[in-house]
Amino acid sequence: MESQPAENKKFKLSFIIPVYNEEKTLLELYERIKKVIEELRIRYQILFVDDGSQDRSVQILQSLCEKDAGIQVILFSRNFGHQTAVTAGLHYASGDAVVVMDSDLQDPPEIIPQFVQKWQEGYQVVYGIRKKRKEHIFLRIMYALFYRMLKTVSTIEIPLDAGDFCLMDKKIVKLLNSIPERNRFVRGIRSWVGFNQIGIPYERDKRFGGESKYSLGKLIKLALDGFVSFSYAPLRFASYTGFSVSAFSLIYGLGTFFQKIFTNTTVPGYTTTIIMICFLGGVQLITIGIIGEYLGRIYDEVKNRPLYIVRGILGSPEGQDSEMKPDA
Repeated sequence: MESQPAENKKFKLSFIIPVYNEEKTLLELYERIKKVIEELRIRYQILFVDDGSQDRSVQILQSLCEKDAGIQVILFSRNFGHQTAVTAGLHYASGDAVVVMDSDLQDPPEIIPQFVQKWQEGYQVVYGIRKKRKEHIFLRIMYALFYRMLKTVSTIEIPLDAGDFCLMDKKIVKLLNSIPERNRFVRGIRSWVGFNQIGIPYERDKRFGGESKYSLGKLIKLALDGFVSFSYAPLRFASYTGFSVSAFSLIYGLGTFFQKIFTNTTVPGYTTTIIMICFLGGVQLITIGIIGEYLGRIYDEVKNRPLYIVRGILGSPEGQDSEMKPDA
C-alpha cells in the first residue's frame, strides 16, 4: 500500500534550486518562495546548489542563509552542470516531498500549491507542462522538436514539454538517488521510475533578470543525454543507413555493369567515384560518431568518479564544510 502524504502542518517540503551566476534573481526568488511557504504553512528546507558561480550569487546566498535558518547552500568546487546540481540537491534533501525548480523565475513558485494538492491526492510525481514559452522563437521551435523526437524514439513514456520543474515524493527521491547514472537526464529518469504521475500546465515566464546560462552547446549535450540514455534509435539509424547505402551501391554497381556489357557505352567514372567516396565516408563518420556517443558514456561510467565535489556547505552543522560526494 502506498504511503499517503501528511497534512500541511506536519509535512516538510524541500526546494532544490540550482544556481549559476543568478545574482539578479535570487532575492526575488526567495521572497516569492517564502510567500508560497507562508500560504501552505509548512516546515521547509530551501536547498540552493551553487554550480561554481563567478558573480555575487554566493555572497547573496550567504546573507540569506544568515537570515533564514531553513536555507542550506551547497557549494560546488567548479561548474559541474545543471543536471548534476539537481542530483546533488536530491542527495541532500530531507523533506517528505521535494520541489525541483530553476533559479531564473521562469518556473513560477506560485503554482507549487497546486503541486502539493495533487501530491496529497496520492500522486508521487507532479510535473509542470510548459503550455506556453515566453522565449525566442528559435528556442521554442528547438524545444518543441526535441520533445517530440524524444517521445517518438524513447523506450519509455516521457511527457511532452515537461522539464525539471516538479514535485516528487520522498520515495521517488530515494529511488532517483539509488540510480548511479553519470550523464543524467533527470526528467527522463523521473519518468522511468514510474508510479502515479500527473502534469499541470503552466506558462513559462521570461527570465526575471540576466541571461540564460544554457548555451547552445549545453542544450545539445542535454538533448544527446536524453536520446542516448532512453533510446537505441541512433544506433539503429546507423545500422539502417549502412544497409541502405550497401543496397544502393550494389544496385548501382549492377546497373553500371549491365550498361557496359549490353549497351557498349563508355561509363564515365571520375565524378561518380568521388561522389560515392565522399558519401560513404560521411556515412562512416556519422556511424562512428553515434557509436562514440554511447562508448563515451560507458567510459564515464567505468571511471566511476564522483558526480560532483562539494567545497563547502552553508547553514549546515560544523564539521561538514568540505567533502566529496559519491555518485549514489
